[in-house]
Amino acid sequence: MTTESKKTPLYDWHVSQGANMALFGGYSMPLWYPAGVKTEHLNVITHAGIFDTSHMAVVTIKGNGSLNLLQKCISKDLQACIGLKKAPLSSGRSVYGVFLNDNGEVIDDAIVSQAGENDYIVVVNAGMGSMISQLLMDNNETDDVVITDLTDQLGKMDVQGPLSARILSHVIKDADKVFNRFPYFSFKGHFDAGVSCEEPVLLNDGTPVLLSRTGYTGEFGFEIFVEKEHTVKLWELILNAGSSMGLIPCGLAARDSLRAGAGLPLSHQDIGPWPFINNPWTFVLSYNEDQSGFSKKFTGDQALLSQKDADFTYAFAGYDPRKITTEGAEVYLSSDENKSIGKVLTCATDMAVGRHDEKIFSIASLDRPENFKPRGLSCGFIKVNTSLIEGQSLIIKDDRRKIKVVVVSDIRPDRTARRPIKEMLL
Repeated sequence: MTTESKKTPLYDWHVSQGANMALFGGYSMPLWYPAGVKTEHLNVITHAGIFDTSHMAVVTIKGNGSLNLLQKCISKDLQACIGLKKAPLSSGRSVYGVFLNDNGEVIDDAIVSQAGENDYIVVVNAGMGSMISQLLMDNNETDDVVITDLTDQLGKMDVQGPLSARILSHVIKDADKVFNRFPYFSFKGHFDAGVSCEEPVLLNDGTPVLLSRTGYTGEFGFEIFVEKEHTVKLWELILNAGSSMGLIPCGLAARDSLRAGAGLPLSHQDIGPWPFINNPWTFVLSYNEDQSGFSKKFTGDQALLSQKDADFTYAFAGYDPRKITTEGAEVYLSSDENKSIGKVLTCATDMAVGRHDEKIFSIASLDRPENFKPRGLSCGFIKVNTSLIEGQSLIIKDDRRKIKVVVVSDIRPDRTARRPIKEMLL
């Protein structure tokens, strides 16, 4: 028995524009448009791209006890998570974390945003709204907390790339005010017209939106949430506003290659049903200063602290655009190609990077060599049963080819996600 795929509000638009559609997370989504994956990927680095992300799920948590509930269920300490001084999460700020089970294994990752006192918005992956809502309900100990699953009730799109703010300034009312003081992982406005905001964000026609300075590409940009009936209108407004600045629609294939090059994990692939330790993303755990324990109690904390023989996850980069299929792909030490030490989790090609004298440069690198034209590099993540060091050479193999790669701490350099907004508006 097959289940019919869900459709986002933009499905008909994608089909009308010749998008290559495929099933992802239970939704029929665009993988790429006629411009092709390489063009879409590079465009986000140099100009901007717009992605349909309405398949993502949103859960709201309101009422006395909301903070305590989230503190119990999410890995990040919401009382100590903002900036170098680890200030508490506050209205208009967001933080990334993971939901774990009692064994310290990932149920899903999420961005938690505080919309007001005792008012939180949690964004999780496609198809995970009901599961995370149920997890929160199962852990709720007070009648004052209201948990609402908004799956399929909102429209969401991401505008990513260095020209994102300049493009959006043409569709947002009082854009100069909106874009003033807008740090990374903060947001303004709300998608619900019935919610009063200190800093509302309205389209030129008065439609309210929630504008979040977050994304999944590693590049400067925004995620935009709007009531479902306004999704197509907003999408077309942004595309029209950005046409003269090179904005193009982008599909999930470019989203995947961009996030891989940015070192960002895909939930249920790079993080999943194994202990969430020994990986590049343990900064989302609420460790104390000497990492001997955690600053709060949360589900799965004791299981993580007691782990003795968990696998290790590392990022890698290759030497050319060739990649392998991840299903069944094995990892070997270059010194011993007969003994597998683990599996490939993600293998994608970041088309915006290349090597010169063993150093990786991006087309956005100010110090890139003269006439630098990247061929692209394979990159991604591996999970292995032994500790490795940065710079260590490996071989990854599938049933068609083998590729030499190297363990790295970072992949695509000179990403723009964290740059000051004033710099990006120049």
